Amino acid sequence: MNQINETNQINQIDQMNQINQINKLFSTMVGLVWLLGITALPVAESAAVDIAILQSSDIAAYREAIAGLKATGPIGAIYTEYDVQGDLELGKRLAHKVRESSAALVVAVGLKAALAAKAEIVGVPIVYMMILDPLKNQLRAANMTGTLLEVPVDRQLKIMRKFLPTLHQLGTLYDPAKTFSRVAEAARQATVSDFQLKGLPVESEKDVPHQLRTLLSDVEALWLMPDSTVLTNESIQFILESALARQIPVIGFSPEFTRMGALLSMSVNYGDVGRETGMLVKRILDRERPLPLAPLPIERLKITVNLKTAKFLGITFPNELTSLIDEVY
Repeated sequence: MNQINETNQINQIDQMNQINQINKLFSTMVGLVWLLGITALPVAESAAVDIAILQSSDIAAYREAIAGLKATGPIGAIYTEYDVQGDLELGKRLAHKVRESSAALVVAVGLKAALAAKAEIVGVPIVYMMILDPLKNQLRAANMTGTLLEVPVDRQLKIMRKFLPTLHQLGTLYDPAKTFSRVAEAARQATVSDFQLKGLPVESEKDVPHQLRTLLSDVEALWLMPDSTVLTNESIQFILESALARQIPVIGFSPEFTRMGALLSMSVNYGDVGRETGMLVKRILDRERPLPLAPLPIERLKITVNLKTAKFLGITFPNELTSLIDEVY
C-alpha cells in the first residue's frame, strides 16, 4: 500500500491554526452528510479514496504507467497494488478480493488484469490502461472504460502527410486472424489523407520474406502495425534492412524501430498513458465523466525520427516540423 500525503481541504485548514475546532466541525458535517445521503461533494475532497491497482505483471512499462497514474490521480488517494503475475486465474482471485475490499475504483494495467477485473467486479468502476485494442478484446461493460495505448490511425496518417507530403502508396503486412479489422479501417481512413494502403496477408512468420518482397516492389513506404505474427525478434531487422535496400522508408510505432533504422515512428509515452489515465480516474470519481464511456486516446504523442536514415533516403524535413519531433537518432 502506498500512502500519498493529503493536500486537500483539511491540510489547508491546518495552515490557519484552527485545526482542532474545525476538525470537530468537519467530522460532524461528514456524519450529517452520510445520514442525509448527500453525495454532491467530490470523493477526493471529502475523504481519502481507496483505489485498487491490478497489474498483469511486474514489468518496467507498467511501473512507469502506474507512477504517472499516481502523479495525476485523486489527491490523497490510497493505492493498494495487486500483481496478477501473468496468470488469469490468479487475477480473478485477486479481483474477487478487490471486490470485497473498500476500493472505490479499480485500475487494471494490462490485458489479463482487465479481463480478470471484468469477470469479477461489477459494482465498482474499472479503468484500464496499457492495452492494445481493448474493444477487440471485449473490454466493454457498464462499469468499465480506459485509455488507448496505440495512436489513432487518423492521427498517424496526418503526421505521415506532414513529414512525407509527396507520399501516396503505403504498404503493410498483417495476419488476417489478428489485425484484419485494423488494416481494413486504416485502408478506409487512408483515402481521407490522400493515401492508398495496400496490405498483404501473412499467416505465419515463414510467409514474411516472400510477401515483403512482393509488397516492396509496389509501394513508396512500409507502415508497420502491431502484429505479433509479422513482427518478431527475428523478422524486425530483416524487414528494416530489406526496405532500406529498396530505398523504401519504414514508418513504425515505437522509438525502438526508429533507433533500428525506421525513418519515423509515432508512439505514446507510458508515463503519459498513466498521467492521462490518472486524470480520467479523478474525473470519474468527481462525477465529471459518467460511465459507460468509450476508451480515450492519449493526447500527447511521441514522434521520433532517424536522421541518418533520412539522409540515406535523400529525405529532408522542413524546419517547421522540428517542434513536432521529440527525439532523433
